Amino acid sequence: MRIPILKLSNYLLVSIQTEIDDQSAIKFQEDLLDKIHKTGASGVVVDLTSVDVIDSFIAKVLGDVVTMSDLMGAKVVLTGIQPAVAMTLIDLGIHLNNVTTALNLEQGLSKLHQELGE
Repeated sequence: MRIPILKLSNYLLVSIQTEIDDQSAIKFQEDLLDKIHKTGASGVVVDLTSVDVIDSFIAKVLGDVVTMSDLMGAKVVLTGIQPAVAMTLIDLGIHLNNVTTALNLEQGLSKLHQELGE
């Protein structure tokens, strides 16, 4: 299953609505990086509100997506991280120290707008 990536002005919006498996995560990574390249997006909001469970591979892919997007010139904001997901990330030793987070999509867009000065 592919995760939809929407373009809004100079940003890309991603809302992950289901639990994702390893193959879907890799496809998402490829699709997002391709979309950043094709659109020249300066920012990405990834909404994780519907994600209740995360494993080490998916967590690594999320971290990699943030780093790769940054290398391509797009700032990533993660929104809607559930408590169980946050605890799992810490338990797995995955610290997204340089990643901007927000409670919801609206706040995520606002933070992206502030950080990019657009």
